[in-house]
Amino acid sequence: HLHPDLSRIKMASKVATRQAGGVWRMLQKWYYNHAAFNQIGLMADDTLRETDDVKEALKRLPEDMYNARVFRIKRALDLDMKKQILPKEQWTQFDEDVHYLQPYLDEVLKEKKEKQEWESRY
Repeated sequence: HLHPDLSRIKMASKVATRQAGGVWRMLQKWYYNHAAFNQIGLMADDTLRETDDVKEALKRLPEDMYNARVFRIKRALDLDMKKQILPKEQWTQFDEDVHYLQPYLDEVLKEKKEKQEWESRY
C-alpha cells in the first residue's frame, strides 16, 4: 500500500505556482510591450483617464513627479503627431514602470469613501 509523499506534493505545488507566476509575468510583459504607450516614453499611470479622482491625485503629486509626467506626455504627443516612436533603448521598460500615481489615487479614494460614510451617518 503506497502513501503519497506530502513533501513532494508540496514541492510540486510550489514549482507549479512559480511557473504559473512566470507565465503570468511573461504575458504581462508581452501585453505591456504591445500596448505601444511605452514606445513613446509614457508610463502606465500617464495613460489613466483623467477622472475627478485622478485630477485630485495629480494635484497631490510632488512637483518633480508632476513635471516629469508633463514632459513625458508632451513628448509623446509630439512623437504621435509626427508618427514616430522613440529609439528602442529609450522605451519605458516593464520593470521600470512605476505606478507613481497609485498611492495618491488610493488616498483620494479612501478620503472620498470616508466622506460618503460620514455624510450617510449624519
